[in-house]
Amino acid sequence: MSARQALRVPDGPPATVPAEERGRGRDDVRLMVSRGTEVSHHAFLELPAQLRAGDVLVVNTSRTLPAAVDGTAAAGAGVVVHFSARGDDGRWAVELREPVPGGSTRRCSGGPAGSVVRLPGGVRLVWEEPLTAGEDRLWWARPSVAGVPELLRRHGRPIRYAYTRRDQPLSAYQTVFALAAPDGAGSAEMPSAARPFTAGLVAELVSRGIQFAPVVLHTGVASAEAYETPYPERFEVPEATARLVNAAKAGGGRIVAVGTTAVRALETAAGADGVVRALAGWTDLVVTPGSGVRVVDGLLTGLHEPQASHLLMLEAIAGREALERGYAEAVRALYLWHEFGDVHLILPNEEPNAPDCGSNAS
Repeated sequence: MSARQALRVPDGPPATVPAEERGRGRDDVRLMVSRGTEVSHHAFLELPAQLRAGDVLVVNTSRTLPAAVDGTAAAGAGVVVHFSARGDDGRWAVELREPVPGGSTRRCSGGPAGSVVRLPGGVRLVWEEPLTAGEDRLWWARPSVAGVPELLRRHGRPIRYAYTRRDQPLSAYQTVFALAAPDGAGSAEMPSAARPFTAGLVAELVSRGIQFAPVVLHTGVASAEAYETPYPERFEVPEATARLVNAAKAGGGRIVAVGTTAVRALETAAGADGVVRALAGWTDLVVTPGSGVRVVDGLLTGLHEPQASHLLMLEAIAGREALERGYAEAVRALYLWHEFGDVHLILPNEEPNAPDCGSNAS
């Protein structure tokens, strides 16, 4: 039995539409706060009261791409291609999906090598090899054009899974921190922990002395049915962020990652001494309770499926007992799961507003 299976984390009701369709705005979600095994329940707009001057929120500025494109397989069957990540050699990691009634898709096998999917605009996509030997979900495929971002802009739509009620505009999948990359790169799936933030809330946090530090991690597809270990993703930790994080920690501030993607980027750039350095490239880091974290003190994140590998990262930051307690509370209080749902703030086990700022570094 794996560590995350041993957690016995229950699943909760999914959020089927964005928060703004359920309430007053995208910030109208609930915030569960775990401080060690102590759990409290709040509105997301109460986030500033949970943090303190000198804390740093590390945010992912990757922009969500319209990464799902309709196509036609060799036998004439309609398919949906999810574009996950661009390789250094011009190929793309892609996932083949089968359309289902209602507008969503379900998992199907990619390949075999040499098979072709026809895409809008006369683009051909040739399957070459599995991304991981022995697995058939994600494949390296070579498009007949170099401008895949333009293909996505003209013919793509956001990736959608069956737990959502209907398609949503791309704007629903962008966070307030999203920035367009010069080369058109972005995320296949939204870095969703930051979705409830608004410009007004960011201004309030800044006015209270809470700082923001950007990183980039372009998320690949993480199909809800797969439960796989994360595979390599492109990331960048800028020099200014490295300096800010190191200075904040030296001054007793807490480093709170907004989303598991921010944790992955930041911990990849951290040395064994816990010092963060500017770094860019691909990361294959998988944060587990065994590896621990060197930099991150807290995490703002969504609620994850029982078998999601992200739970290992949460356990590394919060500890198993605290994680089990939090998820039991989330189910009891009917928190909403997935990218349009409620959020969970994990903080160190210390008194609010206490001057000491211990970390989870190991």
